[in-house]
Amino acid sequence: MSDQIYFFDTTLRDGEQCPGASMNLREKLEVARQMERLGMDVIEAGFPCISDGDFEAVHTIAREIKKCRIAGLARCVKADIEAAARALEPAGERARIHIFLATSKLHMQFKLKKAESEILRMAAEGVSYARQFVQDVEFSPEDASRTDLDFLTKVVETVIDAGATTVNIPDTVGYTTPDEFYRIIRHLKEHVPNIGKAVISVHCHNDLGLAVANSLAAVRAGARQVEGTINGIGERAGNVALEEVIMALRTRAGQFGDVTDNINTKEIVRTSRIVARMSGMQVQRSKAIVGENAFAHSSGIHQHGILNCRETYEVMDPQAVGWGATELPLTKHSGRAAVKSRLEQLGHVLTEEEVNTVFERFKKVGDSKKFVYDDDLSAIVDDSLHASTGLWELDFLQFVAGSHARPTATVGLLKEGKKFEDSSTGNGAVDAVIKAIERITKRKGTLKGYSVNAASEGKDALGEVTVHVDFGQPKPIVGKGASTDVIEASARAYLNAVNRSIRMENRYTSATRKKPLKRGSVCFRKNVSSKDCFCSSRCGSISASPILMI
Repeated sequence: MSDQIYFFDTTLRDGEQCPGASMNLREKLEVARQMERLGMDVIEAGFPCISDGDFEAVHTIAREIKKCRIAGLARCVKADIEAAARALEPAGERARIHIFLATSKLHMQFKLKKAESEILRMAAEGVSYARQFVQDVEFSPEDASRTDLDFLTKVVETVIDAGATTVNIPDTVGYTTPDEFYRIIRHLKEHVPNIGKAVISVHCHNDLGLAVANSLAAVRAGARQVEGTINGIGERAGNVALEEVIMALRTRAGQFGDVTDNINTKEIVRTSRIVARMSGMQVQRSKAIVGENAFAHSSGIHQHGILNCRETYEVMDPQAVGWGATELPLTKHSGRAAVKSRLEQLGHVLTEEEVNTVFERFKKVGDSKKFVYDDDLSAIVDDSLHASTGLWELDFLQFVAGSHARPTATVGLLKEGKKFEDSSTGNGAVDAVIKAIERITKRKGTLKGYSVNAASEGKDALGEVTVHVDFGQPKPIVGKGASTDVIEASARAYLNAVNRSIRMENRYTSATRKKPLKRGSVCFRKNVSSKDCFCSSRCGSISASPILMI
């Protein structure tokens, strides 16, 4: 009888903690819908207690996604658990509260300042309390791979007795090795008397480049849930790349026993691209499975082998993961109905007004390129809907640049029906455009990152520009824009970052007016006493976030 392997995606929570990765609600929902098409078992939608934005994201995804389980993260604190329960209410029986509490001696001594007995009590009470709200509770002993094995065994037994249905064993700092991790999971399987009442999960980080190897070793040892992110994004060196684990299990099935999963592998490449576009974190060309070069063969010997028999140099069929699918592009002559139909096929859920906005932009793009491919259309959706909801909108752009001309840009913007125009010079066309935008918006930032990516193939492909801009806020703002003209795409991306910065500032101002904060008195705008807060000196800071290293 085959064993089910469950996949738990934390792209929207742990993945977004990656420096430079940032998604608004619309983008998170887009990713969640694609995860549903991929066949993901569990989507960790966020950390409801940390901010109003995270609460709204979890609540919206719990309402909109119908097939996957939806998880919300919480510390072993009643206020966190209550916030997660409220956010997850629309999911009904598909709701999962995911609780974490550190268990290693290092964390207990220096972060929590708690004894083992206190940790056991807090873990049991947290799980029991969560079970009052949902039937599905997951518990993670943070830094499990560096936890004393006998104590870890006690923790696992205790939380299962308290009602945990899944126990996750995180390699929080990517410290363990495959052999070591295998032994940890086997020990728990053999020495926790009630282990049969819960699913063992693993959550590996990639600090030593061993996240995939460690996850596969854990599956061999008996783990039946793997947690990670698409493209491996996450804090520091990232999380395990789920697409790599999925295809390793499929390709080398004989190495892992008779296991099955629910993943539609033909959606992997599309999922990777959507995550890259929504998060602003581009995929390395040589990345396994989803990188542009993953199935590219330049060597003559390799090419000859592939032509004779694909299996000579390919261990999997590229089409099995979503490469090489037949695509019928749209043209400028395509009507609104055809565009709407293609949008629905691609999984974009839009209102009629949004379809009209996208179609208007589609016609403009269609005038400048022969074919509009699926990736082009998705880029148009992303760019158009960003622009339509922004405080500032791009009206027109003119620039002069060349080897014997000083780069000069004139930018026209719209705000609340009013037109604004200004010009500036710069070190290049993009620099001149950015300076002109800053003069109009009165908002100056420092460009920390800039990347451009072709949405599709061909000389007339849409260029997708992603910028990371420091406006003096807690973390750089990600802005994105698309156009057949890279300079225009850059202007749209920077303007998108400006709008996001303004909206973030407005939310901050609104929150501080509602509830003034005093250091050490509350935690993350929730009524949690300082003694229950694990955020140390950062407690009480509205811009702070807890150290989430599960």
